Amino acid sequence: METGSTDITTKKGKVHCLSIIGQVEGHIILPPQTKTTKYEHVIPQLVAIEEAEDIKGLLIILNTVGGDVEAGLAIAEMISTMRKPTVSLVLGGGHSIGVPLAVSADYSFIAPSATMTIHPVRMNGVIIGVSQTFQYFDKMQERIASFVANNSRITKEKFTSLMLKTGEIANDVGSILFGQDAVREGVIDELGGISNALDKLYELIDRDGGK
Repeated sequence: METGSTDITTKKGKVHCLSIIGQVEGHIILPPQTKTTKYEHVIPQLVAIEEAEDIKGLLIILNTVGGDVEAGLAIAEMISTMRKPTVSLVLGGGHSIGVPLAVSADYSFIAPSATMTIHPVRMNGVIIGVSQTFQYFDKMQERIASFVANNSRITKEKFTSLMLKTGEIANDVGSILFGQDAVREGVIDELGGISNALDKLYELIDRDGGK
């Protein structure tokens, strides 16, 4: 109940549904009125899902504004390296670090009404105005672009250009992709909803031999 996750058992097999909603909380505790997904909850769940013999696949439901970059990348890396079939579904929004989370699955869906925001790395708090700070930002953005390119159909160059695009977001840099745009650009595999995502997951489980 605390993590908003559940198991689904049908004659096709047992799958785990993991919700990543609100803001991805990392090393800093967010205010209690902020809806969060805590990485210290998600990471042990992923380990348990990977090792549970009765769970045949993982469905990830995303409706997130983004959040802690390193925590989000850690979760995305874990999902992308799981042996069990994984399918993601973006509902509402999969913004910022939600993009790597969405593409980390074996196959990704996005609802037609959902959106994804691709923008440069941000940092709150005190920032030292030296060249090393900007080099750190650049390396972090390189990590994100490389991960997305390696786990989707978009090229690293195209993703970086969307990240640094000007004139689309008021007083900001980046791009907003609606569902169909995200599929056309190669970030997400297919438009669809919950039934499509479950059908695809069961298809991958069958192809995997239900291991």
